[in-house]
Formats: sequence, C-alpha cells, structure tokens
Amino acid sequence: MRRRAFDFRRPARRRWFLEHRLLLVPSLLGLLLLVLMLSSHDKEQRPVTFVAQTFQNSIIGFPDGLNVTDEMLDANSVTRQLVDQISLAKAYIIIAKESNNLQFAGDLSIQIRNSQTLLSIAATQRAAVSIEEYETAIRNMAILIYQAQQLHYDSATTLVKMKGQIQSLEEKSKLETEKSTKFGQIAAEDLPKGLYCFGIKLTMEWFKRPSIHRRIVDANQHLLKLRDNNLQHFCIFSDNILAASVVVNSTAVNALHPDRLVFHLVTDDVNYIPMRAWFSMNSFRGSAIEIQKVEDFSWINSSYAPVLKQLQDANTHSFYFSGNKDSQTPIKFRNPKYLSMLNHLRFYIPELFPALHRIVFLDDDVVVQKDLSELFSTNLNGNVMGAVETCMETFHRFHKYLNFSHPLIRAHFDPDACGWAFGMNVMDLSEWRRRNVTGIYHYWQKKNADHMLWKLGTLPPGLLAFYGLVHTLEPKWHVLGLGYTNVDPSLISDGAVLHYNGNMKPWLKIGMEKYKGLWDKYVDYTHPLLQQCFVR
Repeated sequence: MRRRAFDFRRPARRRWFLEHRLLLVPSLLGLLLLVLMLSSHDKEQRPVTFVAQTFQNSIIGFPDGLNVTDEMLDANSVTRQLVDQISLAKAYIIIAKESNNLQFAGDLSIQIRNSQTLLSIAATQRAAVSIEEYETAIRNMAILIYQAQQLHYDSATTLVKMKGQIQSLEEKSKLETEKSTKFGQIAAEDLPKGLYCFGIKLTMEWFKRPSIHRRIVDANQHLLKLRDNNLQHFCIFSDNILAASVVVNSTAVNALHPDRLVFHLVTDDVNYIPMRAWFSMNSFRGSAIEIQKVEDFSWINSSYAPVLKQLQDANTHSFYFSGNKDSQTPIKFRNPKYLSMLNHLRFYIPELFPALHRIVFLDDDVVVQKDLSELFSTNLNGNVMGAVETCMETFHRFHKYLNFSHPLIRAHFDPDACGWAFGMNVMDLSEWRRRNVTGIYHYWQKKNADHMLWKLGTLPPGLLAFYGLVHTLEPKWHVLGLGYTNVDPSLISDGAVLHYNGNMKPWLKIGMEKYKGLWDKYVDYTHPLLQQCFVR
C-alpha cells in the first residue's frame, strides 16, 4: 500500500501568522517597553512620595490632623525608630554604669538627649528639622548600640541587669509610696488654719453677743421635740463645726418636712462653745438642734468602757505617736483620731438617747442630697441596724478587717461574710437594748486588749458587735468613696447620702476637686466669719 506523500502546503492559519509576524513582533516589543517605562516611572515616584510624607510631613513639622501617635503607628515611622533606640540606649546606660564604663554611659546619655531634642522640636514646636539631622541622629545612635553589643551587652545580660534594676526600682517605689501615704495622713489629720480661725471667731462672738445666749434659751421650747419618737432623729458626733453644719444643712434643705427633723450633735469641750454659737446664729429651716459635749457623759469612764481604758493606756499612745517604723500596721490605721472618744460614741447611742426608739447615725464627712424620711419607716426585719453592704469586692469582706489566724475569730465568724459601712446607719434602739449590742461590743473590746483580733478603728469591732444583726439597705442610700477614689457619676446622682470617706476630705486642700462642689453648695461662703478666716 503506497503511503501518501506529505502535503507541503501550510494551512491557511499558519500562512496568516507567517505573513503578519513582522507586524506582531514590533507591537509586542512596544507593549513590553511601555510596561517597563510605567514600572520605572512608578519606582521613581514612590521614594519621593515616601520621603515627602515620612520626613517632610510626619517629622519635619506636623501637618494639620496628624499627631505624634499617628505618625508612630506608620510602618515607616522615623519617630518610632528614634523612640525604640532611646529605650534600648537607656537600658544600656544602666548596664554600662554597673560595669563602671562611665565614658560609654556618658556618650549614650548625650546621644539620647540629642534624639529627644529632635523629637521635642517636631512634636511640640512644630518647627522644621532637616532630614540630615534625623539621619545623623539615627546613625549615631545605631553606632553606639552596635558598640554596646560588642561590649557583650547582649539580650541575656540585659535581661539579668534589668531584672535587678526593676527590683531596685520597686523597692524605691514602695518606699516613696509609704512616704506619700504618711504625708497624706498628716495632711488629712491637720486642721486647716481657716477652720481653726473660724472656731476662735465663733468663741469671741459667743462672749461678745448676749443675743446668741437668748436664742439658746428660746430654743428650750424644742426640748419636747428632743424626745418625741414621732419625729425624725439624727445623731452626729464631731469636732468639726463646718463639717457638722454641712451635714445638718444638707439634710434639712433636702427634707420634705424639715420642721420634723431633730439633730443631736455631740462634740468635745474645745468645740462646744463655738458649735453652740454657730448653730444659734443660723437657722436650718426650722429643724431642732441639740448640742452636747462628751465630757458631760460621766458614766462613760474607764471602768465601764473598755475602749476608754485602752485609749488612756501609755502603750496605746506610744503606738500612735512614737512613729515606730517596725510596726506592720498601715499608717492609715495609726490615726490619732481613734484616740478620741467621739469616734467610739456610736456604740453607746441607746444610752446617750434613752428616750428614743429609732435614730439615723450620720458621719460628719457626708452630704445628704435626698429626703431621708423613708429610713424611719423601713422594716429592719428584727435586726438592730440597717446598713449598705460593701462586699462587692473581696477586700471588703470580714477577712480584710479581722485576724482569722486567731482561733477566737476563726471559731465565731465567716471570713467571707459581707462587710458594711459606718457613715449612714439606721438604728433600732429598742432592739439594740434588747439584744444588748453594747455588751457584745464590750466583750470583744476586752478580748482585744492586746490588739491581736483586729486592726485599729471602729469598723472591725462594729462588724463583731452587729454580726448577724444587720439589715441590708439599697446601695443608693449610702454612696462611698468620694474621699479617696473615682465614683460612678450615676451612683452619685442617685445617691441619698454621699460619703467622703478617706483622707481627701472636701474641706482640705488635698480634697478631690471634682467632688468638692457637692459639699461647697451647702456652705455659705459669704458669711462674714467665713470670709474673715478665708475659709474656702
């Protein structure tokens, strides 16, 4: 069978390609050349744009709408490179000094200052800085960092050295914190000269103006009110005239029926006359006010009150005033205010006011901004006291205040029991007497003669004396923290009683400014005596 010969004729498609290939080749070459030209042009433009944005805009005078933080977040940030170099150089300075290489440490310090100056100019003065200056700073610092690495300041060495440095800084920080706490405590305990002057002026007014005495005599018509259980009774124990005045004034101003309010104020012998003078010179919307001094309660003596015997003890005084640095008790618990019997009168309220059945206790560092009449009809469910619990956080539970390593405490109390706060408390005095709460308080005070059961203060013995006898009130009745921390504004707005517990009282210079206004609005700073003493 004969094989067919090959057909040497090309197909029509192949013939078309061959005929036009001379035209296609130049076209493809032209297209490739165009792509290369565009790519080359893009590459040439990109560095120029980068330089303009990174150096001229971000570093050399910031444009509107761009700040240092935004610039440092940029992937090409020169600022961030400088900051990173500075941080590393600071670590190497510490190591260099510890290695006694003072010359190298000095070189690093000089270069750090140069870099910081450039950053400062760009960030604050918004003045133009040349690119060369930044490049020089980065290069010089890089050389020093390289030298540090050649000196074997490697990562392992750096970590070991920095760990020791951190421990040293932590110790220094702890020491400075203790000093700050101590000085803050001193500032909190110190009576401002304006308030001292205020007391002196009131005493002078008392003896110069007989009319004030007549007002006191006229006030005797309120004696029946002092024992009337159909009225609303409040007790305040204070040696601060202005603070007590704010408590009374704020309660009366916000009361629906201020003429039904009766305030029982107890102070000390020093402030008794000026306290009487101030409350006689001012009207508090018809509220009845009784002022007594603790020295007149002769039945409160060391044979009856164990705490008074302890307060008179020489060792107790030495603890408060010797400044013993070996004591493990925090400085806030070594406040001499705990030596004042005024601070302990809250445990003798039924005996101070034997005719009363119910009373509301108010600290002198509170502001009342709601009507409190509802508290006098609140059902305490057979309990002695109504209080707001503070156990939302673990450090406000019993184990924070009591020594549970002691078997007596461990056997009788739950370490996770909720704590509560003194400052605004409703007292059922009839139930108090029936339960003999004062006797329970005396028992625990005697057991704590060696100060081994709890830290100092009045809250720990209160937790023991009222254990199982406290009715929980809604948090709105007593908002705490305005004297030491930030408080949720909504809590302040809804709160009935605002408590400036802590050292930063509103009448002190160290008081928290944002909360002073809540207190100031109940002080009449236009009063002549306050103006004379520059009380503000």
